Amino acid sequence: MNTSLPPADELVLVDRELARLDARRSTLLARRAWLLQALRTPVAVVTAAGARAPVADSTPRGAQNVLLTLGGTLLTIAAVAFTLVSWGSMGIGGRAAVLSVVTSAALVAPVALLRRGLVSTAESVAALGLALTVLDAYALHRVALTDTDGLGYAAVASAVLAGAWAAYGTGLSRLRTPLPAAVVAGQLPLLLGVLAAGGGPTAFAWAALVTAAADGAVVLWARPVAARITASAGAAMLGGWALLAGGGLSLTAPWSGAALLLTGAAAVLYAACRRPAFAVAGAVVAGLAAVTASGGLLRAALAPDWAVPGYVLCGLLLASVWRAGAVGVRLPDEVRAGLAVAGAAVAALGLVWALPPVVAGALGPLVRRTPVWSGEHAGPVLPSYPATAALVLAVAALVLVAVPRLWARCGALVLAWALLTALPVVLEPPYAVTLALQLLTTAAALACAVRPGPLARGLGRPGARTSRATPGEATPGSPAAANAADAVDPRTASGFLATAATATATATGDAAGRPDDATTRKEPTGPTSPTGPTSPTSPTSPTAASSRPRTPVAAPETGVVLGWAAYAVGLVSAMGALAFALDVRGATFTVLGLVFALLVGVAVFAGDVRGTVSACGAVAVATGFVCAVAAAAGFAPHWTALALLPVPAATALVGAKARRVALPVEITGGTVGLAALGLAAPRPAFLAAALALGGLIAAATALRPERRRFASWTAAALFLAAAWVRLAVWGVTAPEAYTLPVTVPALVVGLLRRRRDPAASSWTAYGPGLAATLLPGLAAAWSDPGWPRPLLLGLAALAVTLLGARFRLQALLVLGGAVLALDGLHELAPYVVRTVGALPRWLPPALAGLLLLAVGATYEQRLRDARRLRDRVTRMR
Repeated sequence: MNTSLPPADELVLVDRELARLDARRSTLLARRAWLLQALRTPVAVVTAAGARAPVADSTPRGAQNVLLTLGGTLLTIAAVAFTLVSWGSMGIGGRAAVLSVVTSAALVAPVALLRRGLVSTAESVAALGLALTVLDAYALHRVALTDTDGLGYAAVASAVLAGAWAAYGTGLSRLRTPLPAAVVAGQLPLLLGVLAAGGGPTAFAWAALVTAAADGAVVLWARPVAARITASAGAAMLGGWALLAGGGLSLTAPWSGAALLLTGAAAVLYAACRRPAFAVAGAVVAGLAAVTASGGLLRAALAPDWAVPGYVLCGLLLASVWRAGAVGVRLPDEVRAGLAVAGAAVAALGLVWALPPVVAGALGPLVRRTPVWSGEHAGPVLPSYPATAALVLAVAALVLVAVPRLWARCGALVLAWALLTALPVVLEPPYAVTLALQLLTTAAALACAVRPGPLARGLGRPGARTSRATPGEATPGSPAAANAADAVDPRTASGFLATAATATATATGDAAGRPDDATTRKEPTGPTSPTGPTSPTSPTSPTAASSRPRTPVAAPETGVVLGWAAYAVGLVSAMGALAFALDVRGATFTVLGLVFALLVGVAVFAGDVRGTVSACGAVAVATGFVCAVAAAAGFAPHWTALALLPVPAATALVGAKARRVALPVEITGGTVGLAALGLAAPRPAFLAAALALGGLIAAATALRPERRRFASWTAAALFLAAAWVRLAVWGVTAPEAYTLPVTVPALVVGLLRRRRDPAASSWTAYGPGLAATLLPGLAAAWSDPGWPRPLLLGLAALAVTLLGARFRLQALLVLGGAVLALDGLHELAPYVVRTVGALPRWLPPALAGLLLLAVGATYEQRLRDARRLRDRVTRMR
């Protein structure tokens, strides 16, 4: 072996390889021994060894419960069959002995079973005993008390059984069945007793309510969980049915329904105060019941139109309970939150009831039911709707105004607008008054959109909030806090109603700030080091947190939100006023002018998107004003088109002065210009004039550097279109008259580009302009029987070809040469045909043969010439 390693290193390598081979040999020998042993073992043994133990489908406890349940069920079925079928074949003594022995045995046996720890067996036997007691009661009625009324007996029997089962379950507390069964049996005595006594729906509802109250007592004071769950279900079903029945009675018998509802509300409220987990839901139910009761009484005492305002007033008064702590009434926060939610929900339903007049006032004018400028006015949209809907809107707006919250102030703004919009619908004033009210609403809303400062008064510093205070929340002791406290003082009328709107927001803890105060006042427990987490110098300690400046958290600007809300409703009112003014001609011009002035004012004073939208809206209103003037003057559509062109001209002027709204306003003006062209299209002469005027406007706009590129091309296109339309009006059919106005400017533009960029291709610079005239001219020359057009076209093509060859421009050479060849072919074709017809028939084939011989003889030279020509043409620009 010849290796490059030293002998010592090579020896180490060989030893390593031998050790690795020995280890591999040992592994293979062990595997061989295992395989031999596996081959000698019977297959059945291998299968048994490799099989997994079967998994049990159920636990012993589950199997035991199933067996006990099935056994108890079968025994119960047998007892029922015995009582109902085999009872008559036995004597009095036998019957009594069987029932007493079996029932006693079934009720006593669980005692012994419980001592032995057989709880599941005891449960099954006890359940059988309870079923036997029911059969005993049935047997007693069938044998000894046959003359007793069935419902009355069932009521007494269910009461006795409920008491007996409750005592039995209390004595044997380890059994879980008797107490829930007693609760179930306890649902029947009062209900069956009322039915036996012939009580009406009111008595039955009272019985259900009393039973539900008893179930509530079980829920509050009973300890077994199963009994409380069963009682909760019974209380929910019977109590809910009783309250629904009370709500129905409040419509037909207000005093009876009110008593039932108030009693149920008191019971539910008591349970809510005792059970915090049930506090919010229970308080909501109690609040709805109380509002239904009080609203039903007011409904009976007032006129029908005042029914909904009565319910809304009751809801607002209930919602004011959130501030009940300020007048000495102490209720849990969850209960007060639930009552406030109930009151706010009723008030919200009242607002929904008041919305139809608002929708009719806002959208009704947009649906034309009379001709424009006819002087006729459409009839009332909702002639019989109660006028008290406006009162509901007014009260809700006043309540929200008194709430120092941004959302409440926005809601108050929208409700105030809704009130002004609904007034013409519910009051049906004269046309002039309605129109004036709509204009005042529009002006007020747009003014608030521009200057929302007065609307944001009392909401705190807009634009940001701190991480420990909510927007609009003042710090304790500040003047803003004092003002806010006065605004929601429950001892004043407005503050008492204002709490209805603050309830849902403050229910989460942001009204009084108690969660944050509790957190910051919490003292650390246990010793801490000076540098520990709660030391005064620690960044997380309360002292350090109170001494640090509060970090501002981004929040929407109060003025921006209020401004957008006012702007939205203002635009809706403006559209309604414009549509409503179409009934009378003078009103149309007046409203158009006023709305235009308002939108221009918003565009000038508003600095955000509202200004841009208002500027575009002002252009649209100006367009409408021009159309109205044209319609009043009796203009035809094509004259109206010319009258509309000053609108895009004015927008171009505005764009030059007001750069902030330039692009949207110019786009709107361009849209008006397109509409003007559409109106002028049926009259080509007026269309040409409109196109020319549009080109003039675009050319003037092109003087501005930022619009030069687009406006210049637009002006060129408009001027060209105007020229074409004018030529069509004059009856010009020569294609050159249409193409030369395109070719000349295109060639000028191409020449300027080639001077600026000599590397530019001639196809890009001159190709479009030349093709615009040469190709249509060639098509016209082939169909023209005269000689002037082909001659002029040939001369022009020859000049183009010579210029292309002189300046080495590919586009000119190819286009000029191709047109020249085709034009010459067209001119020589008649003579060629005439000459070929005069020659002998053998001469053309002979000439063709001579031509082929000549080409074949000089093929290589001709091929080289063709390649050289191709290369020269390719090298051209």
